[in-house]
Amino acid sequence: MSYSTLTPDLILDSLEHAGLRGNGRLLALNSYENRVYQVGMEEGPPLVAKFYRKARWSNDAILEEHAFVKSLFDAEIPVVPPLELAGKTLHEYGGFRFAVFERKGGRAPELEDLNALEWMGRFLGRIHAIGRTESYRFRPSIDIESFGIEPRDYLLSGNHIPAELLESYEGTVNLALEGAKRAFDRAGEYRSIRLHGDCHAGNILWTEAGPHFVDFDDSRMGPAIQDLWLLLSGERADMTRQLTSLLSGYEDFCDFDEKELYLVEALRTLRLIHYSAWLARRWEDPAFPLAFPWFGTARYWQDRILELKEQIALMEEMPLLHS
Repeated sequence: MSYSTLTPDLILDSLEHAGLRGNGRLLALNSYENRVYQVGMEEGPPLVAKFYRKARWSNDAILEEHAFVKSLFDAEIPVVPPLELAGKTLHEYGGFRFAVFERKGGRAPELEDLNALEWMGRFLGRIHAIGRTESYRFRPSIDIESFGIEPRDYLLSGNHIPAELLESYEGTVNLALEGAKRAFDRAGEYRSIRLHGDCHAGNILWTEAGPHFVDFDDSRMGPAIQDLWLLLSGERADMTRQLTSLLSGYEDFCDFDEKELYLVEALRTLRLIHYSAWLARRWEDPAFPLAFPWFGTARYWQDRILELKEQIALMEEMPLLHS
């Protein structure tokens, strides 16, 4: 079912079906994978309703993510779990599945602030300490196959890449995946745990009380470093300082295997490949051409080829170290 049928009336009817009465005020929030709205309530503060993209996750996969976030909330970790309404957190109405959350405000964290990074590291350590107590049964892992090989094959099998750049992209992405495999080999065996999965600054809201973590929709199994490297930026020296601050807080609550540092640039490479394939898969959604008009242009793919060539070199460098 297309999101074109998700009208304001249907949104309000869906919430009423779950026992909530909206006052008609809707504000679309920034989300492309799902559709997310701030909804004014007749009684009480506004709530946030997330309408899940059809067929992306099974009900079981959504519910085990809900259960993970609830376990974090119960441990007094600042996350935002879905509300339990009429005894359940996942609801269905009018062909859509949805969940409802409290609205939480805040601003993006200042990643240059080493004290803030240490604070975030403490909470990530607590998240991972709980994340490693159980495994997901219905959600996939972040690995070379699902984030690299399969997305590459999807891109090469379609008409997304201009013909004149197809050979260059194919050769470059294959070299990048070979580099990622070598990085994983150098890291050796690692512990795969439940992760946030998409822990960038946009999914952390900062208030005077500190950070809180939102949007676990991409939560998967994978190496702990996946939730840390997205918070690193700048030159190598900058990232080293940032990593040291993150791990200073992290290791107060959870041990960290330094072999995973070999995976930082490999995971960045896989994310780049996966992101291009994500755009390609969603291109039939009218929201995507409007939001990403540059996708599919020769310039876009030239930039991606250059980006991957840079990653090939970076993956051969020594990993980041922290003092």
